[in-house]
Amino acid sequence: MRQITVTYPSGEKLAYPAGVKAADVIGRLGALPWPLAAVLVNNELKSLEAMLLADCAVAPVTIGTTQGAATYRRSLCFLLALAARELHPDRRLVAGMAIGTGFYHFFDDDRGVSAKDIAALEGRMRELVGRDVPISVERKAYADAVAYFAGSAQADTSLLLEHLNDPVIRLNECAGYRDLHVAPLVPSTGVLKTWALHPYHEGLLLRYPHKETPFELTPFEDDPVLYSIAKEYRERARILGVSSVGALNRVSAAKGIKPFIQVAEALQNKKIAAIADKVAERADKVKVVLLAGPSSSGKTTTSKKLAIQLKVMGFEPINISLDDYFVDRERTPRDEEGNYDFECLEALDVEYLNQQLLALFAGEEIELPTFDFKSGSRRPSGKKLRLSGRELLVIEGIHGLNDRLTPRIPRDQKFKVYVSALTQLNLDDHNRVSTTDNRLLRRMVRDYNFRGHSALATLRMWPSVGRGERKHIFPFQNSADAAFNSALDYELGVLKIYAEPLLRTVKPTDEEYSEAMRIQAFLDNFAPIPSQFVPKDSILREFIGESEFKY
Repeated sequence: MRQITVTYPSGEKLAYPAGVKAADVIGRLGALPWPLAAVLVNNELKSLEAMLLADCAVAPVTIGTTQGAATYRRSLCFLLALAARELHPDRRLVAGMAIGTGFYHFFDDDRGVSAKDIAALEGRMRELVGRDVPISVERKAYADAVAYFAGSAQADTSLLLEHLNDPVIRLNECAGYRDLHVAPLVPSTGVLKTWALHPYHEGLLLRYPHKETPFELTPFEDDPVLYSIAKEYRERARILGVSSVGALNRVSAAKGIKPFIQVAEALQNKKIAAIADKVAERADKVKVVLLAGPSSSGKTTTSKKLAIQLKVMGFEPINISLDDYFVDRERTPRDEEGNYDFECLEALDVEYLNQQLLALFAGEEIELPTFDFKSGSRRPSGKKLRLSGRELLVIEGIHGLNDRLTPRIPRDQKFKVYVSALTQLNLDDHNRVSTTDNRLLRRMVRDYNFRGHSALATLRMWPSVGRGERKHIFPFQNSADAAFNSALDYELGVLKIYAEPLLRTVKPTDEEYSEAMRIQAFLDNFAPIPSQFVPKDSILREFIGESEFKY
């Protein structure tokens, strides 16, 4: 029998028969601090059932790691879907966005979720965890998979399969329940010990632990802004008639994508106009509109489009970027690794910004600064500014919602807008399209198009971006006066065309390969959408180029 060599993190090499399962070689990994969720095989995330067919390096992925925590959460959603299908076979449970440390789920009907329903779901899930039932991967011929999902009333999964033509479709199986295999799950239900179900608005919240404390649930912190966006976006989905990737692909296949895009863009512009109306209602006091949001949320284009709507309302908006108020490079703080920390508030000259704002509000003339990123220094721009009546400052940057940015400006003179890209699309009922993945793809495409960065460089810096967002942006989002969702239901079909070639440049020898492969597999589910249909004023143009706005 042909042999393969498995290399362990310790450097030890052992020979095994080709085709051996990952579960049968992990015994040499030694004692692990947390339960195993999956394994890395040549830097690709694999379930423990994966067969090893060639020489490879194998490393553990525990539930206390980023990838392991994501696997744990996917597995929890699978477990809830299993219980819901058994207890409510006539109802459709839909997974929603993450709110706090939990996933919002709801039944897609008018019956709501009672305390009795939640207790029954939790009881069945706890029973399955106690029995430690294996979660396996089944392989079905394409025709058999189509027949199975059609017969089990999983319509969104059936729609998704219309776009695929793989001869073999992988399914997750546990206790007789089957769902589409999107990414590896934990090996058995017994791993899923830490979670809780709570009632939440019209549905329920599936709570999960942080990766730092995988055996503990932190106290729940509600996020009403995110919920309001989710609720509003579901209404938008009803108008557009699309809530899943399969439904979007069907629209594209029927050559209906152009009018779909027109309606999607019109709905987004209408929301921006509604925010301008809110600003106008406070026109007697508001002097500055502050926009903030995480990376690649489309803050810059949103600020420009909001300025247009404010002009319609009779204002004279003036766009200002916080990037021009960076301190000189030698004064920039460094993070714990010794790198420049451009995302902390101290990287901005807060005092100088406030001095200029107060001078403007007092009727004085100022000269706006500009920051030269090549030299790392701020200099005068030559652009003079004086407020004389209907002018309104529109300032965008990651710290806009933090009152420490503008401590000398009274709260009633500020109108805060939180901008994020919170997609409402699901791959199918139980597999979410991650909001973070949406923004990562935007960032990857923009970094390559306009900053000369490779996909590998973007993937490497993305964790630090996330840490900065959790520290500097998300804690302040509920102080916003208005929230704007910049996600467009069709955009991943467009980004797919740009991102796929970039992702293929990430190789199995790179640590980030598992992320690149996961995103590539995710994008396989989308039908490509030509960029020629994207309007020149679309927020999406900020990332793919050819916008009518200047950046």
